[in-house]
Amino acid sequence: MWTFYILHSVSTDKYYIGFTGDLIAERLRKHNTHHKGFTGNTNDWKVVYTEEYFTKAEAIHREKEVKKWKSRKLLLKLIGSEHSD
Repeated sequence: MWTFYILHSVSTDKYYIGFTGDLIAERLRKHNTHHKGFTGNTNDWKVVYTEEYFTKAEAIHREKEVKKWKSRKLLLKLIGSEHSD
């Protein structure tokens, strides 16, 4: 299984969109460790949305689709009631 996911950091009020073949808890742990990259500067990332896919190609397609939106409003609509601002 592959997971498309959206993370949110309260301290930066930013969202991160990605996919993984790992367990989501393990991927979140990696995001919350100090490292170079977008999520490496803070350790308060929380999973606010997930979708499961059978293939890597499907998960990548969904990630690219959502990233193309470039719209916080559409992102919040997708997350819906799973995340309150």
